[in-house]
Amino acid sequence: MNGLIVHEAPTSKLKTMVVAFAGWPDAAEAATRAIRYMVRKLPTTKIVEIDPEDYYDFTVNRPQTRVNRQKERIIRWPCNEFYSYIPEEDPENGLLLYVGTEPNLKWRTFSDTVLQVADMAQVELIVSLGALLDAVPHTREVRITGRASSKELRKKAQWLGIQNSGYQGPTGIHSAFSDACSKRELPHANIWSHCPHYVQTSPNPIASYALIERLKNLVKLDLDMSELGLAGEKASKKRCPRLLQNNLT
Repeated sequence: MNGLIVHEAPTSKLKTMVVAFAGWPDAAEAATRAIRYMVRKLPTTKIVEIDPEDYYDFTVNRPQTRVNRQKERIIRWPCNEFYSYIPEEDPENGLLLYVGTEPNLKWRTFSDTVLQVADMAQVELIVSLGALLDAVPHTREVRITGRASSKELRKKAQWLGIQNSGYQGPTGIHSAFSDACSKRELPHANIWSHCPHYVQTSPNPIASYALIERLKNLVKLDLDMSELGLAGEKASKKRCPRLLQNNLT
């Protein structure tokens, strides 16, 4: 199926798809870490992968070699994985979680491939998560911006405190993916967290928390956030003394 590796076809409708891409549109790994947190905390099942062969320049996105417990050398290629989650108490509100890597090649074909999986799962809404470096202070609440494909979604986003983005300039896979969604008339929204450009540390659990917090209210997701919140508190305590020391030197 056009580069898809299907482990287990979706057996139920997954109403909402949430996506994040590692690389340029994932400052401080905030977006991909948000997805991976959900994958880990929810009873998810990996159902599909995308074969990376056609979409990456491996001299840029280099595979990683590892030695396993059997002392065998294995190669880890850029991954693109889809996970299903069906809430027991609300099976009609299932999620399709996708975490991948921004491709080097064939963005339009790649976007269509991702949407093939959305079709398999009968997805009705797609939410893309992203993160960028910005001139924002670490002492304030994380700034969240985004865009939505319909008036109804835009109103809901504004109510959740998601400011409309007017960005123009170099773009990432999110734009190509959103364009593919529009051509299919598939409702979609983007949610971006703004990370302080002067805090060059990854991951940023505070930014990940802010993304999931908005997502939870947008799609009515029940998720325990205590672990991520604690990680954010620890990161903040470590960060502040370092920044103060840098200002004094």
